[in-house]
Amino acid sequence: MEQVSSTGRPVQITVTDGYDLKGFKGDTPVTFIRAEFNQVVLGDSAKVTVSPEGTAKYNFTSSFEYSPEGGITLDDLAHKPVFLTMTEVLPKEKKQKDEKTLILGQAVVDLLPLLEGESSFETMVPLHPVPGSPLEPLRSGVKKDYPILFKNGTLKLGGEREPVPRPKKWPIANILAPGANYIPDSFIVGGPYEEEEGELNRPEDKEFRNQAESIKKRIIWDLESRCYLDPPAVVSLQKRIADCRFWPVEITRVPLTTAPKGKAAKFDKADDEGQLSFHGVAYVNMVPLLYPGVKRIRGAFHIYPYLDSTVYEKTKCLFSLFRDTGHLLTQNNKIGGFNSPLSKPIVSKNLKEEKTVKEKELEGRLRPGDLQAPSIKSQSSDTPLEVEPSPSHNPEGQQYIEAGTYIVLEIQLDRALVPKRMPEELAKRVKEMIPPRPPLTRRTGGAQKAVSDYHMQIKNISRAILDEYHRMFGKQVAKLGSNMDSETVEEQKCLLSYELNCSGKYFAFKEQLKHAVVKIVREKYLKTTPFESQEELQTFISELYVFLVDQMHVALNQTMPDDIQGAVSTIYTSSEQLRLFAFEAEVNENFEMAAVYYEERLVREPQNLEHWLDYGAFCLLTEDNIKAQECFRKALSLNQNHIQSLLLCGVLAVLMEKYEQAEIFFEDATCLEPTNVVAWTLLGLYYEIQNNDIRMEMAFHEGFKQLQARMLQAQVIKQRSTGPFEYIEEGGKVEEHSLGPWGITNGSSATAMKAETPAGPGAPTSIPDDFLEESSKLLSDSQEHILPAQSQDPTVCQKPSNILLKEIPVKKEISKCQDSSTFLHPSPHGVSQTPATIFMETIRFLMKVNAVQYVHRVLAHELLCPQGGPSCEYYLVLAQTHLLKKDFAKAEEYLQHAAQMDYLNPNVWGVKGHLYFLSGNHAEAKACYERTISFVVDASEMHFIFLRLGHIYLEEKEYEKAKKTYMQACKRSPSCLTWLGLGIACYRLEELTEAEDALSEANALNNYNAEVWAYLALVSLKAGRQVEAEQAYKYTMKLKLKDKALLAEIHMVQEAVGFGNPSF
Repeated sequence: MEQVSSTGRPVQITVTDGYDLKGFKGDTPVTFIRAEFNQVVLGDSAKVTVSPEGTAKYNFTSSFEYSPEGGITLDDLAHKPVFLTMTEVLPKEKKQKDEKTLILGQAVVDLLPLLEGESSFETMVPLHPVPGSPLEPLRSGVKKDYPILFKNGTLKLGGEREPVPRPKKWPIANILAPGANYIPDSFIVGGPYEEEEGELNRPEDKEFRNQAESIKKRIIWDLESRCYLDPPAVVSLQKRIADCRFWPVEITRVPLTTAPKGKAAKFDKADDEGQLSFHGVAYVNMVPLLYPGVKRIRGAFHIYPYLDSTVYEKTKCLFSLFRDTGHLLTQNNKIGGFNSPLSKPIVSKNLKEEKTVKEKELEGRLRPGDLQAPSIKSQSSDTPLEVEPSPSHNPEGQQYIEAGTYIVLEIQLDRALVPKRMPEELAKRVKEMIPPRPPLTRRTGGAQKAVSDYHMQIKNISRAILDEYHRMFGKQVAKLGSNMDSETVEEQKCLLSYELNCSGKYFAFKEQLKHAVVKIVREKYLKTTPFESQEELQTFISELYVFLVDQMHVALNQTMPDDIQGAVSTIYTSSEQLRLFAFEAEVNENFEMAAVYYEERLVREPQNLEHWLDYGAFCLLTEDNIKAQECFRKALSLNQNHIQSLLLCGVLAVLMEKYEQAEIFFEDATCLEPTNVVAWTLLGLYYEIQNNDIRMEMAFHEGFKQLQARMLQAQVIKQRSTGPFEYIEEGGKVEEHSLGPWGITNGSSATAMKAETPAGPGAPTSIPDDFLEESSKLLSDSQEHILPAQSQDPTVCQKPSNILLKEIPVKKEISKCQDSSTFLHPSPHGVSQTPATIFMETIRFLMKVNAVQYVHRVLAHELLCPQGGPSCEYYLVLAQTHLLKKDFAKAEEYLQHAAQMDYLNPNVWGVKGHLYFLSGNHAEAKACYERTISFVVDASEMHFIFLRLGHIYLEEKEYEKAKKTYMQACKRSPSCLTWLGLGIACYRLEELTEAEDALSEANALNNYNAEVWAYLALVSLKAGRQVEAEQAYKYTMKLKLKDKALLAEIHMVQEAVGFGNPSF
């Protein structure tokens, strides 16, 4: 476009070329361009014929004049464009006088650059099609089904397996050179059956497939067809897969025939359709292509007889793909389109093409497969059938089922339809939500350092004074100690003080101590400015003096010899013992005491993430979700690669309805540990909450796949292993389940198909689709939120209250009287066994961390899962959840079902005992507990079984049995309650020495238990020790003993012996 500076000031518009043109009457229409401006036609171009490539050269120039005084002004140039209209000239028909024209489209040119200082400019503008224009489909993305056909299969007689890798072939006929039919650098590589997505990928199918693909007859295609999908087509593919998960892959026999000679030889449509026989169909589940990051589907799929009703029900396809292509197939056969004299199966695929938006190139491949020839004996016949099989009956296709015929195919994309978040991105998001918190470096200064320096100076000065004393009076005099009279001691003190003052050492000691005192004033009391009044100064000096004297005594006591110091030794409780004590307090619903134990563990080892996870699980039990979230996030900040921390952060995010964060946590867990079954299952449950059925299926499928791989590996190890290490190696795969909840803290369009041969019938290892659909529908009826009840009156007394026990992990305990390792042994019937389903393994995890809100949702999946269903463990978990609600009737009903399914399961009898104990039926509870401990293998809750059984024995005054029971508990997992029970039994048996030892051990482990002090008082009263009896009684009253009968017994014994109560 050019603006010429002359009179009239014309503006010239030149149209040079047109591209990608198409007309109503063919691809080479005759067209012309009309230019318009300001509602005035500027002119028409010459009529130009469009080339077959869709281009045309117009070289058409038109012009108009503008004038500031009037007519077309500069303002018109600013807001009015030039319109270029393309018109097609239709060819004249007979008896037609005038030419007919049709408008193809219109382009718009903006003249604003001329007002911005440009004298000329060039631009390429789009030609916008008018409605109904043939140019419109190129830009609007009209949908169209595109079947892909694979022909020219080769019959293999069997006896050897196809080599891999082998080259793929072009799906093009009439290639003359033998090697030209191979696609360069494209090979069939195969892969393990277990990694396939098809229907014959189970271990039991392996032998059948090996025979079918090597010994038996089969048909090989080895063809690959590629298609390009632009962005709209990709969107359409995604939608179509989401609307219908199964896509049909049809297969049929087309006999080779020769076309009759002569022009009059014609076949009607009915005859053509009659050429199709042995019509079968495979149903390919395309949903995996919608999984994040998935670019390939490969597997073996059963071939079923083609029945219109069945195909429509599964794929929503109203008619066969061969309805429109059958005529073409038979015609091709008649002209020699097939090179083999045998019958050829044909595979086709429905695809959708849409265009616009972004560009995206995808490459899809379907790998060739085998078709078992022996199963279709009549295939060798070239006689065409006269009639198409009835839609309701397909006897020829039925032979596919009888023979177990299958087809192996592969669909591959160049890019995934659904991008997957990279592990780096997930880790970055987690760090943004929970920044890592490395342990703080210790400061060299501070209040603690100032006090420590003060202690050091006191020790140095005391040693110097002691040396001076020894120099003046000798070491022998110092050894006399208390044998010296007071006058001598006072005289030596005066002499020593005189010597220190005269020698100047006293002043030196003061200067030596001065710097340490100044640091205490500055660091501990933060006093760095002058005092405002004398009274404030005196008050501070008094406070400082008291503190310095106290700290001096502390330092001097630390420097005393061991034989003089006489400090009372204390028992150090380990972290594992504190955890056990906390569990006991939880069982007794003494949540305040449990919190004390958990917090003590955190104070001791604040960098131990296991302690934070345990405390967080306890907060879940008490329904303090905010504090639980803080604990789990603190654990994750200590180690951002810890799987259990990530999962629990995700669980809390779901409970608090922070779903975006939950997805990040769960996805990060699956990226960090792709073999973690619980991570995949929890991710699937999250997608279920979000009503994302496709991703839910993906996560559950991956979880089942990992669980199956683990079980297979365990079987292999078991077969190779012998001796006592066999169980240990197998158990190594489930170590996280037996040691505690934390584990070790540390579309393509383009499809090429391969029809390989039969495989026996059988369900695939992936989750059946009907199960997934039914599961998502029924779960809403089973999402019952169960939460443990909180105690109204928490107490430290030995009698457990109404809350169900949870499993205590295997830990080593240390006792004052026992140095050996003691364990709480889990039962092989309980959680130590490898679960049969991903849902049961997830249930175990959730129960251990008190996340019972999820349990009923997962139980619904377990009930519907083909590998799961009602089992002993299923009913056991249901009983436990109802015990938490104190629904004893329902719990008893489920325990009856569990006992019927596994009568020898010790966990069933243990939980049954808890049920009767909590409901007050101690006689039945006693019988159940006794049966539990009589089994060869232990239940998973032996510690509490011993505690409660011993308590029942004490109630029934069977003191010998109680003593033996509590002794077993003390050997396995000593605690305050186990020693207390043993001490009570020994006291009732009049074994006062043993009772005192046991009670002393209990008191050392927990000196806040009023019942321990009460029985210590009784023992001291019986032993005649007045001071100990009065002290024990004092603490009994101070800690508010709630057992009135026991308190009355103490008063009675005090009256009998005449002492023990200082208030009398």
